[in-house]
Amino acid sequence: MKQTLKIILNLFLFFLLLVPTHSEEKKENFDEHQLNFYTGMFDFSDDGQRAALFGFEHQNENLVRDSFLGTLSPVSGFMLTENNAAYAYTGIQAQYSLGKLNIIPSFTPGIYGKGDGKDLGHAIEFKSEIQLSFDIFSQSELGISYNHISNASLGEKNPGANSYIFNFLKKF
Repeated sequence: MKQTLKIILNLFLFFLLLVPTHSEEKKENFDEHQLNFYTGMFDFSDDGQRAALFGFEHQNENLVRDSFLGTLSPVSGFMLTENNAAYAYTGIQAQYSLGKLNIIPSFTPGIYGKGDGKDLGHAIEFKSEIQLSFDIFSQSELGISYNHISNASLGEKNPGANSYIFNFLKKF
């Protein structure tokens, strides 16, 4: 399973780099969508349940709003671990830019299926995440993030899971 995740990640990154940039005459459609392809370690703090993960996330730039809390936008995504645990989510994120550095906290409720992985105690889980990313090319970013997934004591048990993730973000 680990080898399969590596192959899928490499294929996504390969095809992502092949996508041509938009020309000036199509400027009005540029930057409508941002995709975040990521990989990392699910529940790194639990030696018995640690697992590689892979996922993607989508942000529609047309729905971005400036507020007193910063630049807010909806975000949706899906992640899968090497043990077939899956998490589909949607929520909100804020973005704060300091030059080429971006600080992106998010909160995303979702549905979790344990597969052969860790039992988090409930199907409904909540993911809190902080991401640091750096603008590397025009419309591309590299980043690292940390998240915690928990059921907020909706189930009889609430072990939670901590993950670290490496991100590649691309605007289309």
